[in-house]
Amino acid sequence: MTLPTTFNPAEIEARWYEHWETHGCFRPARPDAEPFTIVNPPPNVTGSLHIGHALDNTLQDVVIRYERLRGKDALWVVGTDHAGIATQMVVERQLEARGDRRTNYTREEFVEKVWQWKEESGGTITGQLRRLGCSMDWSREQFTMDPHFTRAVTKTFVDLYRDGLIYRDKRLVNWDPKLRTAISDLEVEQKVIAGNFWHFRYPLAPDENGNAVTLDDGRDFIEVATTRPETMLADMAVAVHPDDERYRSVVGKHVILPITGRRVPIVADEHADPELGSGAVKITPGHDFNDFEVGKRAGIAPADMLNMFDAEANVVQTADGLIPDEFIGLHRFRSDKVLGEAKGARELVVERMKELGCLIPHKARTKQGEEVEMDAEPRQIATPFGDRGGVVIEPWLTDQWYVDAAKLAERPIAQVRSGEVEIVPASWEKTFFNWMENIQPWCVSRQLWWGHRIPAWFSLDGEVFVAETREEAQAMAGEGVAIQQDDDVLDTWFSSALWPFATLGWPEESALLAKHFPNSLLVSGFDILFFWDARMMMMGNYNMGAAPWPRLYLHGLVRAPDGQKMSKSKGNVVDPLGLIDRYGADALRFFMAAMESQGRDIKMDERRVEGYRNFATKLWNAARFCQSNGIGASSAIKAPTARLAANQWIIGEVAETARAIEKAMADLRFDAAANAIYQFTWSKFCDWYLELIKPVFAGDPDAMPAVETRAVAGWALDQILVMLHPFMPFITEELWHSQAEISGGKRPYELIVAKWPEPEAEVSKAATDAIDWVIDLTTNVRSAKNELGIAPGAKLAAFVPSPSDLAASTIERSSAAIERLARLTPVTVGEAPQGPAMQVTAQAGSEGADVFVIPLEGIIDIDAEKTRLAKALEASRKEAKSLEGRLSNPAFVEKAKPEAVEKAREDHAHHTAEIERLEAALARLG
Repeated sequence: MTLPTTFNPAEIEARWYEHWETHGCFRPARPDAEPFTIVNPPPNVTGSLHIGHALDNTLQDVVIRYERLRGKDALWVVGTDHAGIATQMVVERQLEARGDRRTNYTREEFVEKVWQWKEESGGTITGQLRRLGCSMDWSREQFTMDPHFTRAVTKTFVDLYRDGLIYRDKRLVNWDPKLRTAISDLEVEQKVIAGNFWHFRYPLAPDENGNAVTLDDGRDFIEVATTRPETMLADMAVAVHPDDERYRSVVGKHVILPITGRRVPIVADEHADPELGSGAVKITPGHDFNDFEVGKRAGIAPADMLNMFDAEANVVQTADGLIPDEFIGLHRFRSDKVLGEAKGARELVVERMKELGCLIPHKARTKQGEEVEMDAEPRQIATPFGDRGGVVIEPWLTDQWYVDAAKLAERPIAQVRSGEVEIVPASWEKTFFNWMENIQPWCVSRQLWWGHRIPAWFSLDGEVFVAETREEAQAMAGEGVAIQQDDDVLDTWFSSALWPFATLGWPEESALLAKHFPNSLLVSGFDILFFWDARMMMMGNYNMGAAPWPRLYLHGLVRAPDGQKMSKSKGNVVDPLGLIDRYGADALRFFMAAMESQGRDIKMDERRVEGYRNFATKLWNAARFCQSNGIGASSAIKAPTARLAANQWIIGEVAETARAIEKAMADLRFDAAANAIYQFTWSKFCDWYLELIKPVFAGDPDAMPAVETRAVAGWALDQILVMLHPFMPFITEELWHSQAEISGGKRPYELIVAKWPEPEAEVSKAATDAIDWVIDLTTNVRSAKNELGIAPGAKLAAFVPSPSDLAASTIERSSAAIERLARLTPVTVGEAPQGPAMQVTAQAGSEGADVFVIPLEGIIDIDAEKTRLAKALEASRKEAKSLEGRLSNPAFVEKAKPEAVEKAREDHAHHTAEIERLEAALARLG
């Protein structure tokens, strides 16, 4: 025996990962083989392994290990993303903890501090990926700020600019006042928070002749409503619907804004909804995305739109100078940064409007029915927050750099439509098309210091020169012309969009790039389909003339056991490293793969992880059994010659399992592949085959049956280790080498680079049918005993009135196996005696079922058992009917908590299965 009695994952995991990495097992080393390439979604350099990473990287590792075993020149590109905002936040927080600030340093000094942090503390997650068993090529580890990668980013920006696909424009952006940078739409989280709806009077202005203007109903004002009263300081219009009869007479007239005195037009625009509120809406084009479009339609150029906030959302004077001095410097909301008892701009606007008689109070009733007046109507309001800064996003009018995303999206759309790029599961195609066909210009500039600085230089008169180097820009500007580089950096997603080819050395030509681009597959969470996946398609087509991969697999989320999304605030986050500590990486990996069903999220279930740890232990003990009987490593990929039925059967089952896994992996059905190897290992090999061959080793160890069986069993165990390796790499590698020691030698290569099973064996259908028949008979007898409360070890007599040819020959040749496994003895061909009995069947393949009659006289009380089963059946029928009624009620399905609906469905499925089981049990008793 070479294996310890107890399976200890921690010891073998650390040892084997170090061995694989130091021996170069993860590097592509088959120059003449077909390439297979994947790239990991680069985690943030600030990150640590979370459960989503565990799922994403497990699936990728299953694929790369599988393709490596199939002889491909497999490359898994690994690296980390510089994560502009996240990394700068980490370093700034460290400075603040020491009473320091970023602004105490020059840009260059701060960036140097970030590099120092990266070298000392960055990359924690790479060590954690190793613990998970990820077979990434660490010798080519990438970082998006590496010099060669920076050159790729710079070249792409310059090329896009020269092709008219990058431009500078004044538009509204999502501005994070805490981080003081623009962020993308995809980095904005909508949260519903408590807010208010204020109603104001905007006085109608006299016409050009000084005559008073009123509405048809005689009012001399227009009522507007808003959730953001502070923005009225920059209002530039009031919009009404062109078909709204109430306002048709005043379209083209003006109102005088209270507080600022600004005269602004009344415009007709379909954005105004006649059914909502008063039907009139204030328009602040410099601070609202919808208003921005209304303003442009009304003829207001973006350059003329008023901006009333600075980068931290404090009020600044507008270009027309009409905001009263008391508002200048106030934060948009009440803020701790405002000294003393000073109000925020919102509060002060409401107070001044009330003093001017321009606040229309909201009338409400108390619980006692009394009518009261309030300044505003309380409402729950969907509000945008920055996902990192955590503060309310401010639409802000600034000059930024934009990519013509609509143009770059054309070819990816066509590739998905034509099938040139396959999205798996296909249900995501609709979402992909909807987003890509309505894509907005992509704002790629960020107001940070950490990141790829935009390669654009400005002269004093504002002329821009875009070039790869300062020297080129200076030459474009002319000698003696002072130029200054843009302070902004590029959106992190701009650089990571180059990941599939810049990691292979682009823009330099190389054999590595030529062989491994396009990549073979991308595995990604659906949540970064537009952040990353779609943008890689854009840049792959632009820079390389091809899609970066032909297949895109989108997996779901890992959710809490109750189906809720995991979050720190809910306290339901699961630490994958803790699961690895408790159960081992192999168990966690197998859970992830087995639960990954296309188009569905995964519910975290620690009991299942524990169950897969037990599966690993079962395999470990099976190997110990083999070794104790002299069963060692196989010396060939081809199956050994076999004459015994059990040996022929297991060879056939190996071939069938390999085909099932191959089909599942081709379809990217990770759950089906995992289930195939699980069922074969646990049930076919451990439970049945090892049980079938035990008597062989009780006889002469040098006889033909024992010699043949040792060869077949060793070969079959080898095939299990190969097929299971992509899912459970550590235990399989350990057993692979341990088996060789039993054979008195060492493996010539590691399991990670072994060859996928090719049994190339012909087996007797009669032999395999006989084993399948015995297994079916044994399974049904055990089930019947369990249903009727008969002891599992009880030996029962059995009668077969009309046996099939298969049954007759198997009973004759394998009566000992039938007695040992099914516990039936004797088995008599002929009619059973009269009296209480149960019936079980045995079947193999498509052959008809053989019926066994098993007398029960003196074994159980038939009448009492029928009564018990009938009572249980009635209870399950009643419960199933009740649950069916609840589930067919739309009010329950739509209004109840999702977990309650799911529980009802699970209970209904349980009772439905119980009904079938109990009906079958009653039928057995006749």
